[in-house]
Amino acid sequence: MQNITGADIEQQTKSEPVISACNINHYFGEGELRKQALFDIDLSINAGEIVIMTGPSGSGKTTLLTLMGGLRSAQSGSLKILGQEICGATKKQLTQLRQKIGYIFQAHNLLTFLTAKQNVRMSLELHDDYLDKDMNKIATEILQQVGLGERVDYYPDSLSGGQKQRVAIARALVSHPKIVLADEPTAALDKKSGRDVVEMMQVLAKEQDCTILLVTHDNRILDIADRIVYMEDGRLVSDGSVNASEKVQ
Repeated sequence: MQNITGADIEQQTKSEPVISACNINHYFGEGELRKQALFDIDLSINAGEIVIMTGPSGSGKTTLLTLMGGLRSAQSGSLKILGQEICGATKKQLTQLRQKIGYIFQAHNLLTFLTAKQNVRMSLELHDDYLDKDMNKIATEILQQVGLGERVDYYPDSLSGGQKQRVAIARALVSHPKIVLADEPTAALDKKSGRDVVEMMQVLAKEQDCTILLVTHDNRILDIADRIVYMEDGRLVSDGSVNASEKVQ
């Protein structure tokens, strides 16, 4: 019998998908009002991969993203995030999972009464591993990485839309999550600001070996993806198709 070393186990863990969805179906409402939102979704995403999910409004992209982010519990099928099955997960299990994931949304969701540094620091305070470290220094350093070194003490109302989204990126990545989920992060930005934001996400994620799943209608940023998946009417209709970008109008 072959001896299995710690390195073998580590390598095996790295080779496993960080997100693995198998036969996922999801419904909203009950009784006669029950409506199916997702149909037989199968999707695997590997460590370090940047995947863009696109498709028409109402196609189920955000619903799938919220399931993968532990923002709601999957109802049927199998959904493993970082090796943990979350179909039927408890609220406590979902809370623990969310601590390993960074989130970036169209509405940056910054707290207006906190400075940029305080907004980023707040993310660190959710993790016990950082409580005995200099969180102000860590928050300042990542804000410098996203080009906001001179605005660490600015409040959100004094920042442009692109700068606010950079703070949101810093907040999502400061704790070095294994996965970052982004929902329409460029929708409220002009072309240049949107491009700057996603390129910043791309660079930081690659540096941290972080997986990104990004939902977007913005066909100007599709080229940053390692893979494009296309959804329509609650179904995954293509995975990695080079023609997916042509479907986004």
